[in-house]
Amino acid sequence: MPLIAVVLAALAVGFEQLVQWKYGPMGIIAFVALTVGIKARNTTIGGIGAVILVMLLAQSG
Repeated sequence: MPLIAVVLAALAVGFEQLVQWKYGPMGIIAFVALTVGIKARNTTIGGIGAVILVMLLAQSG
């Protein structure tokens, strides 16, 4: 069980670094807002994070 937790944590950190590298500080802010919104079950904060991520994805494409 601890091995699975370590692997999941490594994947989360890797994804976070990828977002920060590709989309800069706004990407990491959006990712954190989305994560906090989901964990806190707060749809407003999660929605704001999701909207920012979508706007960043649309801008780069």
